Order: sequence, then structure tokens, then C-alpha cells
Amino acid sequence: MNGMLKNLLQIRTPEGVVFHLHLASPMLRFAAWVIDLMVILVALNAVSFFVQITAIISDDLASAFNILVYSLLTLGYAIVCEWFLRGQTLGKRIFRIQVVDEMGLQLRFSQVLLRNLLRVVDSLPLLYLVGGVSMMMSRRFQRLGDLTAGTVVIKLQRFREPDIQQLMRGKYNTLRSYPHLIARLRQNISPEDVGVALEALLRRKDLENKARIQIFSNLASHIRKAVNLPDAVFEGLSDEQFVSNVVEVLYTKENRAEVLPGVNPEATVAPRGEVLHQELVPAVRDKPGSVDLEEGETVDSSDPRTGVIMPEPPSRRGLSD
Repeated sequence: MNGMLKNLLQIRTPEGVVFHLHLASPMLRFAAWVIDLMVILVALNAVSFFVQITAIISDDLASAFNILVYSLLTLGYAIVCEWFLRGQTLGKRIFRIQVVDEMGLQLRFSQVLLRNLLRVVDSLPLLYLVGGVSMMMSRRFQRLGDLTAGTVVIKLQRFREPDIQQLMRGKYNTLRSYPHLIARLRQNISPEDVGVALEALLRRKDLENKARIQIFSNLASHIRKAVNLPDAVFEGLSDEQFVSNVVEVLYTKENRAEVLPGVNPEATVAPRGEVLHQELVPAVRDKPGSVDLEEGETVDSSDPRTGVIMPEPPSRRGLSD
């Protein structure tokens, strides 16, 4: 039990949201480092030709150039990869581990730079012995570079497709009575918005009451602002139930063939709920003509998103609708 707790990092945000991150074990990090070392050795082999040229001029110059190139590749490779690949190197990506801020905040460049500069110390005297000892003694498996920079390395988890019907708890969805409004929601609500709403519903039990009310109030206001909906759609509904209704009509197995500008169930979810590797699902309806159209609206068959309700040319309905 204690071992399981040691592998978990709990982060509590000011809004009352609690996240549990799975810490990457020292062995997993070592395996990722081996992959990165192989990449660096391949790169060194590629520049060995230039080292041989400098050896013709001077052996000392060749040795100095070799040390300089090795240092730049070792540190530069990790710094560039972790900054541009969101806390991952090629080795970390293969083993699905990631460097993150220990408080759940966005990783800063100064943290990336500091933790990698201290690799020089962590790697002493050989094969990261100092860093390995530090990780074994640390509650969060942090080497000296992590402790100084305020970072941890986590194991990314694969999340299964959520059961939307369970989230709805068997309640009737009033949006089902307005198919043309569902089409309008699919057109105007972005995948990122649906992803945030779904994350809020999945984590709502972890929220404090005040934070829960505020979050769903903000989400509901954002949706109403993006899509002009009649009062009858959300009359008598709480903000949380309204958001739940929207997610249910945009993201259900039954409607998967219709369109979901929502979350891909195979996507990877980052620690702070950010959806990575998002793939947009094309908006397709089997029978566009079966949708009840509002006056002034029609189906644009030439649009690649076949079946999305579009207004008459030349202007299309935008997010400000």
C-alpha cells in the first residue's frame, strides 16, 4: 500500500480540483535515458567526420572539439526536446513518461534549462549514480536536477472512453427535442470546448461545492454565448445538467457516425486535463434531409463537413451567432 502511495503525486488546485499523477519509476527513467543515449551516439557518429578534420590540424583541437560537441549534444538535445515536445525526449515519448512542474503548473523554460544543466552533477561518477541515489531517497523520485528545478517525471496513463450514459444518470435530455439545435452545437462548439466540458463532468465529484458551481456556470455561459439557444432548452436545468446534456448529444456511441466535434477516445490526457494528439472527427450525417431546418438554413452538400447545418450563402454562421 505504501509503495502505491509513493508512486502517486496528489496536486490540489486553488479551484478545489484534485489531480493524481503517476510518478515514473527510476527504472523506467533509466530505460528512457538509454534510448536517448543511443540517439546522441548516432548524432556523434554523424559529426565524427568534422572531428577527424580538426585532428589533422591539432590533436588537442580535436579533443576540445569532441568534448564541446558531446556537451552540446547531450545538454542541447534534452533541453530542445523537453521544451518543444512538452517535457519529453524521444526516449521519454517511447516509454510514455513526461517532465512536469511539481505543482501542476505549466513547465517553464527556466525549469527545463536548470534540470538539464544539473545533469552534469547527477551523472557523476558514472551512469547517473548520484542522480539514482537522489531518486531512491526522494519521495517523488526526483534527481538533483528535479529537486532544484521543481519538476517531477510522471507516467502518462491511457484513459478509456467514458460512459456518457452513466454520466447522464438516466435523465431525459431536452436537447433531443431540437435536432436543428444539435446540428448548430456541432458546428459552433470546438473540440477543445467539448474536451474541457467532458473533463469537468468526469472530475466533478473531486470539486468543492463552490468551485463546482462556478466551473459549470462558466462552461454553460460559454456555450450559450457561442450558440444562440432559446430559453426553453435550458429552462429548469442547472448549469451542470445543461453542460451534461450538451456533452451527451455531442459525444455518444450512438451518434459517433453523425459527428462529434469532441474528444477522440484514443487521445492521451495530460495531467492538467489537456487533451493531446487530438483528432477531429468529420461532421457527417447519414440523412441530412431528415434534420428539421430553421428558416433561412440549408444543407451545403459541397462543404466537406457534409450534413452540418449552414445558413444561406454568401455568409456562414460564425461563432458569434
